[in-house]
Amino acid sequence: MLHTFVAYVEDLPGVLTRVASLFRRLNININSLTVGRSERPGLSRLTLVCEASAQAGDRIRANLFKLENVVDVDDIAKDPAVTRELALIKVAATPRNRSQIFDLVEVFRARIVDLTSESLMIEMTGVESKIEGLIEVLREDDGRILEICRSGKMTMRRGRHVSSVLKAMGAGPDEPAEVDVDPVEALEEHVPGESD
Repeated sequence: MLHTFVAYVEDLPGVLTRVASLFRRLNININSLTVGRSERPGLSRLTLVCEASAQAGDRIRANLFKLENVVDVDDIAKDPAVTRELALIKVAATPRNRSQIFDLVEVFRARIVDLTSESLMIEMTGVESKIEGLIEVLREDDGRILEICRSGKMTMRRGRHVSSVLKAMGAGPDEPAEVDVDPVEALEEHVPGESD
């Protein structure tokens, strides 16, 4: 079972080492790890994806919460969420195959962010399967991919908010914030067939 943990951690040295050491002790591999600034001053948002049983997931969450400098932890794998990943892919490009790569980039709704006489760099944001699809097509031509850099998964729960978010919105935990229109559904209405 895939677990997605979202933790708020203090911006202090050694926090990431403690998290990694916990997973080493539990003998659980981290599939994806993303850390960045959050909406809360002095705290970073850590998104960690790993594979473990349901019981192990509860144990991981409890152990993460016990770690020093960890303020809040949530496992949002079972909740409706929006998940994205960023990839930068550098590919070999010559005048002969450049137009073919441009067409491919357009089909996958990616974009070119750097272009030289020998290579170009593709930026793509989307779900993991979409990024894997582009990489698979690019790999059909041996030697085309020169370098790949991928972020970990970034995930945010849809609709339901943690108490800290409700507080920031001026609503108490017992009075959920009202949303007139679901922004994802509104997007899907404007972009037919685009579900990611």
